[in-house]
Amino acid sequence: MHKFLEVRGLTKRYGSTVALRNVDFEVSQGEALGLVGENGAGKSTLMKVLGGVVAPDAGTITIADRSHDKLTVQQSMASGIAFVHQELNLFENLTAAANIFIGREATRGGPLRLLDDRTLAARAKPLLAQLGADFSPEIMVEDLSLAQRQMVEIAKALSLEARLVIMDEPTSSLTQSETERLLETIRKLSASGVATIFISHRLGEVKQCCSRVAVLRDGETVAMLKGKDVTPENMIRHMIGRDLKSVYRAPAQAAGEDMLAMTGLRTAYRPLSEVNLALRAGEILGLAGLVGSGRTELARVIAGIEPALGGSMRFAGKELVVAAPSDAIARGIYLVPEDRKGAGLVLDFPIAQNVTMPDLKRYARHLLVDARLESHTANAQKESLDLRCSSVAQAAGELSGGNQQKVALAKWLAMSPKVLVMDEPTRGIDVGAKDEIYRIMRQLADSGVAILMISSDMEEVIGVSDRIAVMHEGRIAGILSRGEFSEERILALAVGRHAQQEAAA
Repeated sequence: MHKFLEVRGLTKRYGSTVALRNVDFEVSQGEALGLVGENGAGKSTLMKVLGGVVAPDAGTITIADRSHDKLTVQQSMASGIAFVHQELNLFENLTAAANIFIGREATRGGPLRLLDDRTLAARAKPLLAQLGADFSPEIMVEDLSLAQRQMVEIAKALSLEARLVIMDEPTSSLTQSETERLLETIRKLSASGVATIFISHRLGEVKQCCSRVAVLRDGETVAMLKGKDVTPENMIRHMIGRDLKSVYRAPAQAAGEDMLAMTGLRTAYRPLSEVNLALRAGEILGLAGLVGSGRTELARVIAGIEPALGGSMRFAGKELVVAAPSDAIARGIYLVPEDRKGAGLVLDFPIAQNVTMPDLKRYARHLLVDARLESHTANAQKESLDLRCSSVAQAAGELSGGNQQKVALAKWLAMSPKVLVMDEPTRGIDVGAKDEIYRIMRQLADSGVAILMISSDMEEVIGVSDRIAVMHEGRIAGILSRGEFSEERILALAVGRHAQQEAAA
């Protein structure tokens, strides 16, 4: 198979920091190449070099047998390289076709030069058909699912005659079915001769769609895996320099008494469905289920963000009424939300202010915040969580995803939690950062904290949980003990099938 892109000896320095060091890899026509590495491994810098945004200090980039010392943005695009970023860049108030040809619109004759919607749709239709899209090019983008919007972005790349599509964390916010659709799209691209670089922290998906995987660590290409060597275990071993078994930590002690018990609890999301569930002190209870099963809605009711429509809760054996978040916080029940940037942190504020914000009155002296006490608390959390930052005065928005998650945790750990509800605690962070989050969670559980972990990552749920509760349509469909864990059992419960039904099938 003919090579489309070949990178040799690529090096980039920022002062004394080496972002890329002698990076080598190649991509052939129609190939799906995985690119993995921890945050800070050099993936973003490498993509900026390929996109013409950053010029390397050394090395060569060969595209379709033509070598370059560096690329401009225009050269990158003209060479057939296109990007599909994690944050999609679409106009919701325009049609799919209009987004595909944005800036290159077909217009009608006359002085007003109005858009020729019919021609745009006709040009977009074969591009969407090539991807197996099941929607009309005339539909408004605001009416499309996230997976369908990604198809629009990919169609836009194809309209530019892209020969290499680089996808950065494309499945981080997709459901399982949407992810399968995207992976099928990648297979269709390969069949048509379009190459793909697939960047993801979801290593199971990398294995599923990529025949070869380049692994970066500390700015270097440390491995090029292919064939049977493309496994999550091998990828992690090269990414972080140790074995997969060290990432997940088995429970060190038996769980204690029920800390938070829910009986007949009903949420506005599924008013007729009742949740019966008990969370024990000292355990990590995984909460699995398909998107739309009601997991996040249950978390919001526990935290007092949304009201319960019925049922009851007990905390440490006593009746618990949560009418507002302050009621939950007063009992030591804290929520680390799924959207850490939008709901968990104030990105423009320093780390110290984010850490102390939920308990600000503790730091007030005559209506003024005691900056020294605030800094002392934040620095204690920085050391405890191995938070990597220049200082606690650094803005939270400048941190990596894993370190932002640590700050979102730190503000509650400073208040001695009794129950910690963690919604997708490792979404969008690399394997090394996941390892650290798991370590913190296990330490908290060992100290007696009850943790409810909501996760869509099957490997994570099985590897981290002491027990797994599975939700289906707003109810707890079943609870599995550690010896019963398997993907098949979890999925069977998630789709409303009981174990005996699965056995009979």
